[in-house]
This record gives sequence, structure tokens and C-alpha cells, in this order.
Amino acid sequence: MKKKIYMAGCGGMLGEAFYNCFKDNYDLMCTDIDVNEDWLNPLDFRNYDKYLLDVEKFKPDYLFHIGAHTDLEYCELNQDDAYQTNTSAVENAVQISNKLNIPILYISTAGIFDGRKKNYDETDLPNPGSHYAKSKYMGELFVKEHAKKYLICRAGWMMGGGPKKDKKFIQKIILQVKQGNKELFVVNDKTGTPTYTHDFANNVKLLLKKNASGLYNMVCSGSTTRLEVAKELLTVLGLEDKIKVTEVYSSYWKKDYPAPRPDCESLINKNLDVLGLNIMRDWRICLKEYIEDSYKDYLL
Repeated sequence: MKKKIYMAGCGGMLGEAFYNCFKDNYDLMCTDIDVNEDWLNPLDFRNYDKYLLDVEKFKPDYLFHIGAHTDLEYCELNQDDAYQTNTSAVENAVQISNKLNIPILYISTAGIFDGRKKNYDETDLPNPGSHYAKSKYMGELFVKEHAKKYLICRAGWMMGGGPKKDKKFIQKIILQVKQGNKELFVVNDKTGTPTYTHDFANNVKLLLKKNASGLYNMVCSGSTTRLEVAKELLTVLGLEDKIKVTEVYSSYWKKDYPAPRPDCESLINKNLDVLGLNIMRDWRICLKEYIEDSYKDYLL
């Protein structure tokens, strides 16, 4: 008999990867406030009573709390909504998981660090700067302090979801390419570790199989810059000689992206390595796979 997972906030780029990764081996109930797939059911996880009722009805073995507001600018401008969605809703999830005595999975972020170090492992103390990062870190702390059984997995610069769901850096660059831009202005003063949604979901699946618990950084191998990612993307697309990439400082985009961002968001998967459970691949391999799988006909 298959084990059951309730996936809350499953309509985004990461939720789609979780659905595709787990659907063949687990019995899933996937919900989101935005029902954009036929495998999704409606739920606003900020409503505790409805959240509890829906999870109790399904009787899962695990609760995956996936959804969040991840747009930094939106969170700065809509702080009440950011904390209600990214913190208070997590408190709901923890209470529900404790009530049903099941493990909870919470997704955290590399953005909770202040960026003053070259890289961060799980022993480093977060110091979030933006309201997005603060709301996510408060959620992480609540899980650590109050959940009976938990997995916290931190992602880096997310890539995945394809043209329909990717709202991050890769999609923004590809949109400029699709619009015919012959020059891209890309920052080179931000460092991080990309995270392919499919690798992330597969690594979570492995942790479940091994009955692991606790906190795990979970990013692709290889620290890099936005500039390097953009250049690698153009190479994958075969456009490296047709589109110019101009290096700029973050101040160039300050008007469009005013929310504070750490200079370095590079994570090290120390806890995964210690357990021998790190299956996250090099970011370049993942980027190539992602583009070939999701954007093959998009730019035609």
C-alpha cells in the first residue's frame, strides 16, 4: 500500500517538480490557492480550519508545506500578506502535523543569510535582511522549535517549471531573448548556488526513503554568479555569439528590484554530504537538462 503525502501550495515551479517526482510512488493530495493544473485541488493554507479539515480527511503519512510568496519586491510592499503566507501559515502546518503526529517538510531559502561570508552550511547563523527572508526564516525557526517531526530543506537560486511557471532568473533572461534583445545587462556582484527543482524533489524523496530528519541545505554543486549563469544559458541555447552580455552592478537594476538582496547566497550541502545522501548535480548539467526539456520549442 502506497504511503500518502499531502502537498500544500503545490501550484508553483517547485510544487510541479514534487508532483512529478512523487506521483508514481505515493498517493498524493495536491492543493493550492491557484488551481492551475487538473491534479490540483483548491485550498488557502492560511485558513487553519480549512487546512486542518482537508489534511485530516486525507489522512496522510507526510505533510509537505511547499507554497510561499517568493517575490522579494512583493513581500517588501505587502508585508502583512508576506508574513501571513510565509510565517503564520507555516505555524498552521506545524500544528496540523503535530496533531496528526506526522512529519512536516518545510522549504527554506539561501536568502536568509546576510551574504558576508563566501558560503554557508547548516551550522551558520542566518541574518535575514529583506521581509521575504525574515518571513521565511521565522517559518524555519517555528518548524525547528515546535514540530515533533520535521525536514527543513533550503533551496538556492531556483530553476524549473518551464515557460508556464518559472518566474525566476532563467525565465527572465529567456524572455529577453524571445523579445529579440541583442544585449543583456546582467549583474556580476551577486553569488549563489542554483537549485534545479527536479533534483531538489528527488533529494527530498531520498531523505524520506532513509527516514532522515532535521535541516539540510539542498542546492546544486558549484557556486556561481548571475553573469556566469546568463552566459552558460546562452551557450546552451547556441546564442553565445549572437547576443552580447554586458556586466553591470546591482545598482543598475535598483529601480526594478529595490528589495535588499545578500551579496552571497552560496550554500554547502554539508549535512547531506555527511550522511552520503547528496544527489544534487552540477548546476551546468541541470541547466542544460532544464532548457532541453522545457524550452525546446519555446524560442522557435
